[in-house]
Amino acid sequence: MTRTLKFGALAIVAIAVLSVGAIVKYRGGSGGDFVEYKMPVETDIPTAVAVGADGTAWFTVDFSDAVGMIRDGKLQRLQKPKKSVEPVGIGVDAQGVAWFTDPTEVVVSSIRADGTIKSYPLGTPIARLARLAVAPDGAVWFAESTSFSFTRLKDGELRRHVPKASSGQPYGMAVDSKGNAWGTLQSANQIVKITPAGEISDYEIPSRGSAPSDIAVDAAGRVWFVEFRTNKIGSFADGKFTEYDVPGDWAGLTGLAVTPDGAVWFAMLRKNSLGRLHNGEFRVFPMPRPNARPYSIAADAKGNVWYADISGYVGMLKAAAAAK
Repeated sequence: MTRTLKFGALAIVAIAVLSVGAIVKYRGGSGGDFVEYKMPVETDIPTAVAVGADGTAWFTVDFSDAVGMIRDGKLQRLQKPKKSVEPVGIGVDAQGVAWFTDPTEVVVSSIRADGTIKSYPLGTPIARLARLAVAPDGAVWFAESTSFSFTRLKDGELRRHVPKASSGQPYGMAVDSKGNAWGTLQSANQIVKITPAGEISDYEIPSRGSAPSDIAVDAAGRVWFVEFRTNKIGSFADGKFTEYDVPGDWAGLTGLAVTPDGAVWFAMLRKNSLGRLHNGEFRVFPMPRPNARPYSIAADAKGNVWYADISGYVGMLKAAAAAK
């Protein structure tokens, strides 16, 4: 089922030059295999992270009126009009523009490095939004539980794609190199594929009640996803599922990214660690702080692994360490 709505862009232009309270820069500290940036505002909670082709890391901030950017070793805090609650979706397009979900304002917005913001209203009175991804053609896809849809935004047009399990709780969002969108349905225990033509297919995950959350696609087109409740990493290719049990007790798996070498990375929220699955083998990378709470993961072109830590940090595991 496909529904189409058109909205003009609601342009909200932030201060476009560096000024007090608009864009503030902070330097990060480094140590060992990790580089970490502590939030300059005590109440800021980093929630989602994405990295552009130029290596700039962008992140959303819960309970804050800012979006974060890390470039050339400096953290910048870019002002936006109002505070957001649960902005857990972010992606970066080919021009280096970051796109993020803003459920509080019921919009999806873009932001540039100079702080300029454009927002696109969703046309619903409220919004429950999850992850976001940018397609090769520049289309922005996001999971929208309010409309039970995976929604595509391009050229100001919203196109909602509702799977058969319409109340399945859309959460994860990824797009492959062919333009196919992939999503997860948490309560329906499915992954979903949407072709560029809008055709929808759903696939039942073998482990029942797995609550699939984050999803990613590697360079070969294999789809990877987190099974939150069953503590597994799943993959799907050529119509077949493979599931990998993460060693140890329940780790609170969240976030997913694939590095250029094909390794699959995820956050272990309850273990203050990052996890890696490569060639069928797991490795755990403890983070520098015992109270770390990694929530989202992203990988850059060099193989550095970035994370948003809800305890108040954005950090990076260096590529050399990640490849060990």
